[in-house]
Amino acid sequence: MPDQAAAPPAEFPSRPARRMRILALTLLVIAGTVNYLDRSALSIGNSSIRASLHLSDTEMGLLLSAFAVAYGVAQLPVGILIDRYGPRRLMSIGLLLWSVAQIAAGFVTGLGQFLFARVALGIGESPMYLAGTKVCSNWFQAPARALPIGLFNASSALGPAIAPPILTSLMIAFGWRPMFVIIGIAGLIVAVSWNLIYRDPEQSGLSPQERTWIHAEDSEADQGKTLTGWPSLFREANTWGMAIGFFGVIYLTWLYGTWLPAYLERARHLSVQQAGIWTAVPQACGFFGALLGGVAAHTLARRGVGPVASCRLPLVVAMLITAACTAGVPLVHNTSAAVFLVSVALFCGSLASSCGWAMAAVATTPDKVATLEAIQNIGGSIGGALAPALTGLVVQLTGSFTPALLLAAGISAASAIVYQIGTRDRPAAPERITS
Repeated sequence: MPDQAAAPPAEFPSRPARRMRILALTLLVIAGTVNYLDRSALSIGNSSIRASLHLSDTEMGLLLSAFAVAYGVAQLPVGILIDRYGPRRLMSIGLLLWSVAQIAAGFVTGLGQFLFARVALGIGESPMYLAGTKVCSNWFQAPARALPIGLFNASSALGPAIAPPILTSLMIAFGWRPMFVIIGIAGLIVAVSWNLIYRDPEQSGLSPQERTWIHAEDSEADQGKTLTGWPSLFREANTWGMAIGFFGVIYLTWLYGTWLPAYLERARHLSVQQAGIWTAVPQACGFFGALLGGVAAHTLARRGVGPVASCRLPLVVAMLITAACTAGVPLVHNTSAAVFLVSVALFCGSLASSCGWAMAAVATTPDKVATLEAIQNIGGSIGGALAPALTGLVVQLTGSFTPALLLAAGISAASAIVYQIGTRDRPAAPERITS
């Protein structure tokens, strides 16, 4: 029989809900920032590590890609586990594993050991953004999710923004090996804090009425459909549009995230310290872009734009701007102009990333959010794996970053087209079908 419209609780969010929302978002932003400090360590130490371990550009590209390959392979099983067992447990395990892997990277003696550590890091970090989006889905109503997801996703740009000055200083003061160990220890501290503080709604004193109210509009979005398990997601056109489109978003951000310091050192002839400072500027712009992505999608949703369309529209515009700026980077001779273009590209790329994560949170039912995010992120992880490897190979073969940047620009434009034609809001049916 059709469900009755859920009545709002007398006080929503209640005091326990408000408290846990704030704590959860704070912990997620901190964990996400440390997550990207860990990821950035290899790119910041690129030149020093290549010299220390006698690696070629192709081998360094392989090492930079190993994380993304493991991260991508782990996405679907981890997403299913998060939907089944909840984000708290999987996040705790992931934090512990990735921190230990990061510490281990400080003791490697060759390429093989480093590859193993990066694979472990990728598996450990795989629950991070799936679990974080699930937390937002569990604690916020559908129209209000884009804003907290944007704030959380901004940590993916905040980490790389503060990584260059922090990690460069650590590397200059202590060397690249202690740099890995120190940020690994920081991850262990976050792991303990998360496990002690965060609770899922069922464990936090949230009333059944509040939980029903949070997901009331999820139910309405799914009127007329009953999905039977996560394999049904592969029959959704949106799933494929999001996965293929996210490939381009993450390809672009990973190109800059892994090779920007080396590009500034080798193509723009900056010192390690100068490259670290200049790299922070585009990454800081990425942080604000990620925040704006959540705000833009949230604003459009409040004005009556469909939940998927409110995320798609700013994403498509952002990726087209990203493509134009990236194509312009190798064409300018002034370093400041090049950094400006990279800054705009990363601002828009991070905005697009936030909108992509927010889209997956409203495109399916709550019990499949993490799984859909995982499928989307598999596409992104393939892009994240190919970007550093292809860039390293192209640079070694051509002796120039120009072809690699033009390739990234083309992929960014293609991503915008895929999102525009491949994602749509589902039409609402007049009444719910129940079993």
